Amino acid sequence: MALRDAAIVGFAETKIEARSGREIWDFAAEILESLITTTGIEKDEIDGFLINGSMTGAGNCFWSQTTAEFLGLELDFCQTVDIGGSSAVGAVARAAAALDAGLCSTILLLNVDTESSEQNLNMRSFHGEWIHPYGMIGPPADFGLISRRYDHLYGLDLEALGKLAVTQRNHALLNDNACEKLRKPLTVEDYLNSRMIADPVRLLDCVMVCDGGNGLLMTTRKRAKEKGFDSFVVPLGYGERTNYRTTDNLADITESGHLVAGQKAFAQAQLKPADIGSYQPYDDFLIAVLIKLEMLGFAERGQGGAFIRERNLSFDGDLPINTGGGQISAGQPGLAGGGVNLIEGVRQLLGKGGARQVKDRRHALVTGIGGIPYGRNWTTSTALILGSEG
Repeated sequence: MALRDAAIVGFAETKIEARSGREIWDFAAEILESLITTTGIEKDEIDGFLINGSMTGAGNCFWSQTTAEFLGLELDFCQTVDIGGSSAVGAVARAAAALDAGLCSTILLLNVDTESSEQNLNMRSFHGEWIHPYGMIGPPADFGLISRRYDHLYGLDLEALGKLAVTQRNHALLNDNACEKLRKPLTVEDYLNSRMIADPVRLLDCVMVCDGGNGLLMTTRKRAKEKGFDSFVVPLGYGERTNYRTTDNLADITESGHLVAGQKAFAQAQLKPADIGSYQPYDDFLIAVLIKLEMLGFAERGQGGAFIRERNLSFDGDLPINTGGGQISAGQPGLAGGGVNLIEGVRQLLGKGGARQVKDRRHALVTGIGGIPYGRNWTTSTALILGSEG
């Protein structure tokens, strides 16, 4: 399989900062320098480049080329991946395809955004006509509706969400790259008493938009071994679904495309949920983590809260979740946020988790969420299963 023939040989991540005031290409250069230093791969060996669409670069239709030029990269393959928070995870599959097709031999996957310092988005879509005039401004309102519907159908377990918030915050306390504003201890009571944003979504259900970057270097497994890498990460299974049930006039908004994306990823990897050693879900809101536990087969529909209550989700538990704190407790560097969870999954598989290293580093599951559609769940849902080699 082409996917398994690819290898992730390096990862890098900047400190996540709130309103850093830094230039976005400063973060990009920091990532590139770190990858070159840690892998020993020279810059002129990099002939492929994928970058996430960002809020900072939203007005530039030549975003990948412009960034490559600032980084001094001469390339055979160059592209922007613009599926929102799913871009980082989706880029791994696209990189594997490019490597398999011989379009490049070593590819940089870069995710950078400085949304909290420079926001250049001009949303040309249905939002201005059909959403914003009715007071639906921003993701908290959308996730509030999803949460309310879930509560109506199954009952929303606030104590379970509080446990999830505390678990991820405890992980962020062990993560030096997490935003300092968020590296403060948290209790379930703190979660329950946090102010309401879009009932029943509370402040501590939500991400805080920040600045930062992260990235990977990928090549073929054959070349990784030729270059002397004795350990690397291999993509084993991938699934992606955009506009899930878009033609269904009565779609269940508590059901996401992860249902089918997850099934595809697990089938391709020839694994099942019980085989996953760590789970790094995209977590712009806590309800998303709960719903995806159900969509991906860890829990039955409506039983996500019970699953959270019954499991030890800490880094040393039976299903470690977002062991770097996730975006909610480490910070969301804009549309580079999907890379926060992805990088943590790679770090854990390489055994470089430090004080938060998980026990089982054979397989990790990473998910992405990208975009908010009209009257549905999430626009793009992605699921990626990674395995360690060496």
